[in-house]
Amino acid sequence: MNKSEGNVLFPVFIKLHKVQTLVVGGGNVGLEKVEALLKNDPEANITIVAPIIKNELKALAKESDRIKLINRKVRGRDLKSADILILATDNYGLHVRMKKKAEKLRLLTNVADTPDLCDFYLGSTVKKGDLKIGISTNGKSPTFAKRFRQTLEEILPDNTQDLLDQLKTIRDRLKGDFNHKVQKLNEITSVLVEKGNENESKPD
Repeated sequence: MNKSEGNVLFPVFIKLHKVQTLVVGGGNVGLEKVEALLKNDPEANITIVAPIIKNELKALAKESDRIKLINRKVRGRDLKSADILILATDNYGLHVRMKKKAEKLRLLTNVADTPDLCDFYLGSTVKKGDLKIGISTNGKSPTFAKRFRQTLEEILPDNTQDLLDQLKTIRDRLKGDFNHKVQKLNEITSVLVEKGNENESKPD
C-alpha cells in the first residue's frame, strides 16, 4: 500500500453529551476550547480544572449543570474519569507530563498550539441545521480553516435544513433495497451539482 499524501487525519463526529471531556486550563485558551465544544453540542459534558478560572467560564458553568469547575491544579487522577483530554494552559512542561499520563490511560488528547503532542485536532466546523462540515488543515493553519469556514457559511443557504428534511422524507418513502435507494437519491440530488456547474460556467 502506498503511503498517503497530505492530510491523513480520519474525521469523526463525536456525541459530546455521551462522553466526558476534561479541559485543563481556565484562561483564554481554555475558554476558547470550551466555547468550541459548546458551539457544536450545548449539552456537552465538560470538566474544567484550573487554579484560576475566568469569569466567562464560571458564567457558562452557571448556565449548564453539565459543566463542572474544579478550582485547583490538575492531578493525575483527574484524567481517570475522562474520555477526552484537552490541555489548554501556557505551561508546556505540564502539558508534556499530562500527555504522558494520558498515554498510559489510552486517553485521546488535544494540546493547544502543540500539534506534535496532539492525538486529534479541534477543527473548524460549519453548521446549517443538521448539516455539519469539518475543516482541517492538519494543524498547519487554523486561520485558513477559520476563513474557509466563514466562506462556506456564506455560501450555504439558510434553508439547508429544509432540503435535508425533504430528502429524508423521500428516502423514507422509497421502496426497494439499499442500492436502489442510493441510486434514486443520487438522481434527485444531481440537480445540486448541475446548478453549481451552471453557475461556474456563467461569465462574470
